[in-house]
Amino acid sequence: MGATRLQTKAKPEICKESIPMPKQSVEERTRNFNEVALGYTKEQAVAEAKRCLQCPQPKCMEGCPVEIDIPSFIKSVSEFKFDEAIKKIKEKNSLPAICGRVCPQEEQCQENCVLGKVGDPISIGRLERFAADCEMTKGKDIPNTKASTGKKVAVIGAGPAGLTAAADLAKLGHRVFVFEALHKPGGVLVYGIPEFRLPKKIVEAEADYIKRLGVTIKPNALIGRAFTIPELLKKGFDAVFIGTGAGLPRFLGIPGENLSGIYSANEFLIRVNLMKSYAFPEYDTPIRIGKKVVVIGAGNVAMDSARSALRLGAEKVYIVYRRSRKEMPARVEEIENAEEEGIVFKLLTNPIRFFGDEKGWVKQMECIKMKLGEPDKSGRRRPIPIEGSEFLMDVDTAIIAIGRTPNPIIQLTTKGLRATKWGTIVVDEKTEKTSLEGVYAGGDIVTGEATVISAMGAGKSAARAIHEYIMKK
Repeated sequence: MGATRLQTKAKPEICKESIPMPKQSVEERTRNFNEVALGYTKEQAVAEAKRCLQCPQPKCMEGCPVEIDIPSFIKSVSEFKFDEAIKKIKEKNSLPAICGRVCPQEEQCQENCVLGKVGDPISIGRLERFAADCEMTKGKDIPNTKASTGKKVAVIGAGPAGLTAAADLAKLGHRVFVFEALHKPGGVLVYGIPEFRLPKKIVEAEADYIKRLGVTIKPNALIGRAFTIPELLKKGFDAVFIGTGAGLPRFLGIPGENLSGIYSANEFLIRVNLMKSYAFPEYDTPIRIGKKVVVIGAGNVAMDSARSALRLGAEKVYIVYRRSRKEMPARVEEIENAEEEGIVFKLLTNPIRFFGDEKGWVKQMECIKMKLGEPDKSGRRRPIPIEGSEFLMDVDTAIIAIGRTPNPIIQLTTKGLRATKWGTIVVDEKTEKTSLEGVYAGGDIVTGEATVISAMGAGKSAARAIHEYIMKK
């Protein structure tokens, strides 16, 4: 007999393209505030998960601020083991349904994905959302917490940093009380992000899960007024975590900015989200929207404001930004959604004054064209005005979305608490410890306005440091 030929098993071909997530059509979604992205089906999620290379030394985890074992949960999804997938995620992350929707995975875990070198990276965020949504449809399991330590921690602010710190501390056996200034937990998740990007029922479900871990959330409690931090420490709390975010709006400081019809993005989005002006007349909190709306800024908040204005009845909505598209800080997905919906981008343009009518309402905005110079401290090229390029835009409503800074109430009422000239609290980078014994801080109150997931990462590292501190106390 002749020599037999060795049979080798061919390697499966790598699927280089990611599975797209279904969305509402443009025509449909611009007439409602329902969630735009509809989520994966089981078949789509499994197909996307099967693209994962299961690297022996995964790089994706290096980009995750909350340290999720990404390959393990994706492997479970690929095997239809959805319960195991969410359990693996929640070993590290107590807010997966939120993270899967609003975290910039493309700049973090997905940016490090090895498959991204030859094609699309694995859609880690979409798979996280899928696993979390699967759990939500059947009911959330509550993990076992450690035996009570008898220690008590106060968390100030029920935003992403505070909720993450509270959950991790509760799992370690501590009694945790969260003090929230607003009437609902969630912070920027409820007042800043519109329903079409992050439904409020998702935030409520995640906050409810944290309550079921044993965390007590006290709404309508403004620390700095109801109690100060020194008073909390005197009331028997072993440690305090400050996670109050950055909720103070910034303005342009140009003539006419005090005219009626000009909003900070903060005020505008709070009225749309918490006061539910989008559901008028069911909720009697309307907000005046003109036919021509301009939003100044190009971050996620600007995109949220522009897309909300469109849904509230504006005929034309403009994004006005002083740099080019390349420098826009918003997520690419949000920019693309805005463009699909007809938002007009006026780039390399900067407002210099507003004009009003005889009743004090804004009617025009004067702008000047810009060009880009050398990079500034942020690494983005510095915008320079072009002399003689001024022009007018007709405007009924203007929304200022150029960033937010921390509210100074805690800094002003807490003697010895070190803060920067920008109002952010000074902490140790590794432990999030402040200048005061037993007091920690993290999230936007430390970094200035940043991402949800970076705030959660700070809450997680602070929880570890607080646990170590109070167990030695």
